[in-house]
Amino acid sequence: MRLDPLLGAVLGVTLWLGMVLTTALVVQRTTTADPEIIRKIVHMGTGNVILLAWWWQVPTWMGVTAAVLAALVTLISYWVPLVPGIDSVQRRSGGTFFYAVSIGVLMAWFWPQGNYQYTVLGILIMVWGDGLAAVVGKRWGKHPYALLGIHKTWEGSLTMAGVSGLVAVGVLGWTPLVLVVAVGAAILEIFSYYGLDNLTVPLGTAGLAFWWQNLWLG
Repeated sequence: MRLDPLLGAVLGVTLWLGMVLTTALVVQRTTTADPEIIRKIVHMGTGNVILLAWWWQVPTWMGVTAAVLAALVTLISYWVPLVPGIDSVQRRSGGTFFYAVSIGVLMAWFWPQGNYQYTVLGILIMVWGDGLAAVVGKRWGKHPYALLGIHKTWEGSLTMAGVSGLVAVGVLGWTPLVLVVAVGAAILEIFSYYGLDNLTVPLGTAGLAFWWQNLWLG
């Protein structure tokens, strides 16, 4: 019997998210890993589900609905721990909420027109660029700097630019736009407060790429 594509997408996404949450719980309960590492497993693991959505080209309504539900769950989990052991390591900022919001906005913005690549670009830069920049900056950052009261490290910012560039190559192929996206992502991450980078980085990089390829270059 041939599996319905929509049902296959739902099962695939559910299985993937279940694996990510299970991995995070196992690491949290069986190791002494830094709580921030647990958070990054969830942050980076769940975001990659956009690749499955792209592969199956899930309907826009499904992606937006899932993002709205995730945002609501996130808001509730700030007061009621829905997933013990994972909710406990969330930082008290709007970052996780904005993470879900940005996915919903990008799905609604680009998905209906078939411009899947811009949604994927913005989300993967948030997942890998922003995610790894935070880890590198915290663990190996030895050269700090401050701009307008925001404290960063050169190691973290360069990681943001480099990984964002690699993501852009993987999604869009090699074009001069890759350098623009890489620099733009690093700048957006630098000037974001209170978890807003999970909103400004994906929306900003996706919008920049769309503008560059469709409006500026005509």
